[in-house]
Amino acid sequence: MNSLKAKNVILVVDDDFDFLDLVSTLLRDEGYKVDTVKSGQEALEKSREKIYSLALIDIKLPDFEGIELIERMEETNPKMRKVIVTGYQTPENTMRALNLGADAYLVKPLKAEEILETVKRQLMERDKDFKERYILLQDPAE
Repeated sequence: MNSLKAKNVILVVDDDFDFLDLVSTLLRDEGYKVDTVKSGQEALEKSREKIYSLALIDIKLPDFEGIELIERMEETNPKMRKVIVTGYQTPENTMRALNLGADAYLVKPLKAEEILETVKRQLMERDKDFKERYILLQDPAE
C-alpha cells in the first residue's frame, strides 16, 4: 500500500447509501483510509474527532446544504480540502461553493477515474500548500 495514500484520511458525506458504498470502496481499494457519514451534523462531529485530509461533500444533505457544511467545517478542520459533489449543478451553486471555500466541484454521475484524479490532485495541492507554509516559517539563517 502506498504510504502517502495511507496517511490521508478522507471523509465522504452523502445521504445516498449506494454512493457512499461505491466511493468508499473505490477509495479504499486505492489505499486511502475512508470514513462515511450521511448528514452534515455527523460530518461536523467526525471532523471534531479526527483530522481529515479531504472531504467529498454532497450539496444536498438531509439536515443542511453541503455548502453550509463547508463553511462550518472550516472551523473544525481548516486545512482539509473540500470537494462538493452534486447532481444539481447550477452556475450559482458552483460559484457559491467555490467562493465559500470549496476546493473543487464534481457533478454526478461520476466516473471512477474522475473521483480518483480529483482526490489525487486535491491532496497534492494540500501537500504543496503545507510545504510552502513550512518553508515560509523556517528561519532563513538555517
